[in-house]
Formats: sequence, C-alpha cells, structure tokens
Amino acid sequence: MRTLIEGKQNRRDFLRQTARATGGWLAAPYVITSTALGAKDRLPASDRITVGAIGFGGRGTYVTGAFLSNPDVQLVAVCDVQGSRRKGAKAQVDKHYGNSDCQTYIDLRELLARPDIDAVMIATGDNWHSLASILAARAGKDIYCEKPLSVCIAESRVVAETVRRFSRVFQCGTQRRNVDNFVFAANLARSGRLGRLRELHAEKARNMSTVVQFTVLPPEPQPAREVMDWDMWLGPAPWRPYNSSYYTRRFWMDHGDFSGAAINEWGSHTVDLCQWANDADTTAPVEYEIINEDNDVMARYANGTRLIIRTGLRFGSCPVRFEGEEGWVETGDSGEIEVHPASLLQERKFLGGYPADNHVREFLDCVKSRRQPSSTADVAHHSITACHAANVCVRLGVPVKWDPVKEEFIGNEEANRLRTRPYRQPWRL
Repeated sequence: MRTLIEGKQNRRDFLRQTARATGGWLAAPYVITSTALGAKDRLPASDRITVGAIGFGGRGTYVTGAFLSNPDVQLVAVCDVQGSRRKGAKAQVDKHYGNSDCQTYIDLRELLARPDIDAVMIATGDNWHSLASILAARAGKDIYCEKPLSVCIAESRVVAETVRRFSRVFQCGTQRRNVDNFVFAANLARSGRLGRLRELHAEKARNMSTVVQFTVLPPEPQPAREVMDWDMWLGPAPWRPYNSSYYTRRFWMDHGDFSGAAINEWGSHTVDLCQWANDADTTAPVEYEIINEDNDVMARYANGTRLIIRTGLRFGSCPVRFEGEEGWVETGDSGEIEVHPASLLQERKFLGGYPADNHVREFLDCVKSRRQPSSTADVAHHSITACHAANVCVRLGVPVKWDPVKEEFIGNEEANRLRTRPYRQPWRL
C-alpha cells in the first residue's frame, strides 16, 4: 500500500481508507483550521474553555461580553426561551468571532447535554437560577450563575450539595467580591482595623417593594414556542395563563413565585458583602426583626454584630457601611470610599475591572486549576439565606429566630414552611 509518508497517496484515497478504518462514519474530512490552531490573538482550542450561555436579558448580555473578552474562552452555544433574545445572543457571539457558528437552544437541557461544553454562564430570571445550576452540575459542567442564587432557602442548599457532590467549580455572580473598593472595605473590617464590629449596613433595592406579591394577571393570547416558550419560562414556578407583563423585569422581581423583591435584589450583593466583612461566610444571623414602617430589618449574628438591611446609604447603588468600635468605612458602586480614621485610606490598593471582569476571570482561572473561587455555592447559599430569613420576617410581620446549623426557624412552623416552595411537575430539586 502506498503511504502518506511516501507522498504518493492522493487525498481521495486517503479519505476512503480512513472511512473504512473508522467503520464508515467519516463523511467529510476533519479540517484543522487556523481557529483551532490558534490564530492571531487567540489560544489553540486545547487551551480554551468551551462555554455555553443560558439567559440573555441585560445582565446575560453584559456577562457574556465579559466572557468573550477572555482569549481562553470559546463560547459555542446560547439558550433563551425568548426568540428575540436568542437571535440577539447569537448575533453578539458570531460578531465577536467573525463567523456564524454559535448554536441556539430554547431548552437548556439540550445545551447541557453537549459533551463539548466545559462550563456554563447562567443569567436567567431568578426563578431558574437554582434549578439550572443543579442540572448543570449533574451534567458535569462548571457554573457561573448570576445572583440571587435562589427563590427560597431549600433551593440554594440543594445547589451547594449538588455542586459539592459532582466536584464542580461554582461562582455566584456577586462580582463585588472582586471589585477593589469593596475588597478594601471588607478587608478593613476583617483585619480588625475598625475594632470589634458593631453594625453592618446593607442597602436594599430602592424604588422596589420590600414585601413580595403574588399577583395573578389576566390571560393573553400565548405566542408560538419559537417566540416565547411560556412553559419553560415558568419552569418550576406554579402554572398560570400567559401574560407578557410577567417577564417585565420590575414585575417578576417583586413577585414571590419568581424572586424576592427589594431585599433579595440588592441584598444578594450587600448582605453578601456584610457576611464577608463579618467572617460569616459559613453562617447567617440568628435573629431578625422589623425596625420601622419601611420594613427595614435588623438582624443579629451569634457574635453580637448587628446587620441592618435598609435604604439611605450613599455612593451609588449597592452601598454598604461597616462600623466598628474604633472606626468605620462606607462605599458603593460609585467607587467612592469614606473611612474613619481617614489614615486608613492610605492602605487602599486598586484591582481594577468593574464590575464583572475580575469575577469572571477568577472563575475561569479556577476552572483550570480546580480551586474554588470567592463566591462558591456554599458562600452564596448562606448569604441569600440571610436575605430569605429577613424576607420571611417581613412577610409574616413578626420577629424570627434562625438556627444556622440545623437551617430551620426556631419555634415557628409557619416560617419553616416558607423555607421551600412547591415545584411544578415535572421539575424537582
């Protein structure tokens, strides 16, 4: 037989012989492209992390851009239940790569079934965050999931357990843990330079209700599945007739079947930062009570530090304030920092990359190293648990006590029933 080494075998003979050797499945040649080898400014395919993106509202579009900015990422597939968002997501990815290769999906399970995908970015509505993360972990994918992690306490507990069982890397999108002014403020508190912490102040979302609502809207004509897959949009939430107002951001974020209103919306960031500042990433406050007519909540940790969930802080969105016996620090999304004593500000170091770039980069580095990032599923579970417990306090209108070891409310069965929510078949945790 003539061989390739001899240089006498033509391409057609080679393909025919290769097809016979592989059982006849080869229908076309495998071409090693410059893209696979690593064209200019791109790494070879073997050095890239293959990513699928699920969910494309404003947040999903933004975080997808953060992923695409990394040369060791190859984003190959996008999924959204809304046709216009699928089209926009594919256009975003194809424009970045200069081709039309990005595949689109309506059902996230089809994307998760692809063996070539290493990791997923999840930026659906809050209603899907937990279940999508659980399904992704079971499918063997590493996960970057937007916050808040869950709609109820039981969901994020199962996320943490599933991620650990399947040895996945998980990063919750609480990106302020990798933004320099917040890192500086939290480290001041953790270092003891403020003295023993007395109060932590976490802003809840402004211009949103603190009390979740459960409004059922009148039915509208349901669009075709390709336009909006209503059943998949609802996911595990109770079924109701289609109405386009449900998936307007301001409506579903206040709705108890889909999200957690003002406390969960910003608390998923600000309470999370307070947890970090108090070295409380493995626990949550043990007591919660309403302190005024605005339904602001005061919570107390076992170490005596108080957490105040309220509005009225300065420096942009998602501000926090940490007060100790010897000093205090306040900061927010504006990047401004005020400290007392003022001399503490001289210790600030700038990390750059606001708001998601550093957080996404940390996740990608951990996918490669198999180390755990700063916002693991366990960390995110305890932070959102504090938000959920505050919401339960507001919803019931009474003080509640929380056992962070048993993860149950003490002496209040009505509150304990609110730790979970019924799942609509066929979905289950």
